[in-house]
Amino acid sequence: MEKQNEIKIFEDKKVRTIWDAGQEKWFLSIIDVIEILTGTDRPRKYWSDLKAKLKKEGSQLSEKIGQLKLKSADGKAYLTDVADTEQLFRLVQSIPSPKAEAIFKPNSGSFIKLPAKIEAKRRSTLAKNPSLRGRRSNLCLLN
Repeated sequence: MEKQNEIKIFEDKKVRTIWDAGQEKWFLSIIDVIEILTGTDRPRKYWSDLKAKLKKEGSQLSEKIGQLKLKSADGKAYLTDVADTEQLFRLVQSIPSPKAEAIFKPNSGSFIKLPAKIEAKRRSTLAKNPSLRGRRSNLCLLN
């Protein structure tokens, strides 16, 4: 399973992302997204409380969240809760924030929609030209 790390910048904040070629999906750091959407200085605590709330409400979303090693500010890689774009859209619906609400407005230019659009374009390109599958997974993202 080939993975490629990348950092996205949104409102001068870093969002750690990773491309999983095996699953053909982008995964984003939940903590980074929560920090941006809520403006909290304690995004880990916010995520912990939100997970507990979702579990209490019977949501299975928190059980589907995975962990991947992402590089932290100290340069070391740690297991970090991550979500693909579909899971992240569901999660964002649970966050009361004007920034979270903007994600669901047309043409908002949100940082979550962009990877989803890129992924959809990449899948479409691979469906039209299966010979690209053996190449580096982000090849068609450059077009």
